[in-house]
Amino acid sequence: MIHVVWQFRARAGMEREFEGRYSSTGDWARLFARVEGYLGTTLMRNPADRRLYLVIDAWRDAESLASFKKAYGAEYDALDKECQALTEDEIDLGTFEALR
Repeated sequence: MIHVVWQFRARAGMEREFEGRYSSTGDWARLFARVEGYLGTTLMRNPADRRLYLVIDAWRDAESLASFKKAYGAEYDALDKECQALTEDEIDLGTFEALR
């Protein structure tokens, strides 16, 4: 299993919409769910800084993620562009393997 981890700072006043789009049932999760191998999204907020979030997308393996990117790259890019207005900062923290 792999986890793709992102850090976001939501724009002031946009937190609720950000949470809706990036939650486990939001726009991103619905897009990812179009391919086999997507295992879910976890959205976390920092309690000391309520505009700072982590988003963790779980995939069965790197091949599942690559399959998604190949099939839905244009849709991913369009949604990414649409969601840019919701954030001040976005950092790709990387892809991590779950250890057993």
